[in-house]
Amino acid sequence: MTLFARLKADAAPQWADYTCHDFVEQLGNASLPLESFKHYLVQDYLFLIQFARAYALGVYKSQSVADMRQSLEGVKAILDVELDLHLELCGTWGMDRSAIETAPEDTPTMAYTRFVLDAGMAGDLLDLQAALAPCVIGYAEIGARLAGEGKDGDTNPYQRWIREYAGDAYQGLAKDFIAWMDATADQVLTEQRYPRVLSLFEKACRLESDFWQMGLNAKG
Repeated sequence: MTLFARLKADAAPQWADYTCHDFVEQLGNASLPLESFKHYLVQDYLFLIQFARAYALGVYKSQSVADMRQSLEGVKAILDVELDLHLELCGTWGMDRSAIETAPEDTPTMAYTRFVLDAGMAGDLLDLQAALAPCVIGYAEIGARLAGEGKDGDTNPYQRWIREYAGDAYQGLAKDFIAWMDATADQVLTEQRYPRVLSLFEKACRLESDFWQMGLNAKG
């Protein structure tokens, strides 16, 4: 069993609340109000900027060049792929980069991103990975599930988002993250430490649910 699989099993209620949140289900069946998705998308753009900083912190916290390279891949995936996806989608509604980057951060955005950065600053690479994992791996699981269900197909206005996270590139990134976290755990994780790692993972799942709810509440 991978460390992620163990964490997911031990945090099953929090994981289910996050990955099967009403926002996710409505996104998958095309019933999500557009204003909810637009608010989420802008906030997620701001969120990803902070997440890139968290991955950059991973470079600093890494004890090997291989770990530094893995952290760098996370930074590049955000800056070169995910942010561009958000700009592309926002652009279809006439929202430009300047308007998005100067938007105010909503409270759930600040709470989640600062939690991740604090986990990395106060702890080591494994603490940072535990705080990052729900977002990185959860989006892959959500994307794959929604793509597999195939509700409304290409008529779903959110299909571009679903395809991105269900795609081979992002699925590969998530699998690499699971292996990376395992490699770190092999070096530093003990049974005495595990509850702290689980607590970080659970908190990140709850903050993910809050992030979805923030979008759902913004119905215009």
